[in-house]
Amino acid sequence: MEFHEKLDNYCERVGPEFWSEPLNAMTNAAFLIAALAAFLIWRRKTPNDLAGFGLIVVLAAIGIGSFLFHTFATRWASLADVIPIAIFIHFYLFLALNRFLQLQWWAALGIVIAFFAVTPFAGQAIAPLVGSSAGYVPALLAIFVVGILFVPKNQKLGLQVLLTGLVFLASLTFRTMDEPLCVHLAFGTHFLWHVLNGVVLFLLIRVLILQRAR
Repeated sequence: MEFHEKLDNYCERVGPEFWSEPLNAMTNAAFLIAALAAFLIWRRKTPNDLAGFGLIVVLAAIGIGSFLFHTFATRWASLADVIPIAIFIHFYLFLALNRFLQLQWWAALGIVIAFFAVTPFAGQAIAPLVGSSAGYVPALLAIFVVGILFVPKNQKLGLQVLLTGLVFLASLTFRTMDEPLCVHLAFGTHFLWHVLNGVVLFLLIRVLILQRAR
């Protein structure tokens, strides 16, 4: 693998230059704003919850990594983009299973490991339908499953998880439609994935904080 190889994965990119994806690059500010907003809630309600703080740090890293990818557009920058996202998905799932659904840590960990193992195969199966967005479909399904199971335990927060799932569905739709709509929309729709995903990750952390603060 050539780590400095240039990649052209999105509609907005028309060349190898640093600012060839201005909208995709600048909308990563949504993740940093979300991290700041989540931090302010965390500091006020659960300042001793290190796991929650860790998620906020990972959220900020997602914004930085995605900015690097949409500016440098290389394989190493792609890793800086996807690794924090993967960490967030699996760490949050563990915390949700343990805290929301009240599973023992070892049971939650076992499910997360199984989720990690199955996700690539599920992504391959779904790829013909949603293309490169396939890898995120298991995370979408996990949000809905956790939300449904959480509602009987805490209706208000469980419904918020389900609402977050709907926002993520819209976000994933914009990511999927970036290439198909490129002939009609020169800058694509990927930037909306960033904006809505910032909202999604903030809402997920907010639910975690509110559940912990009870």
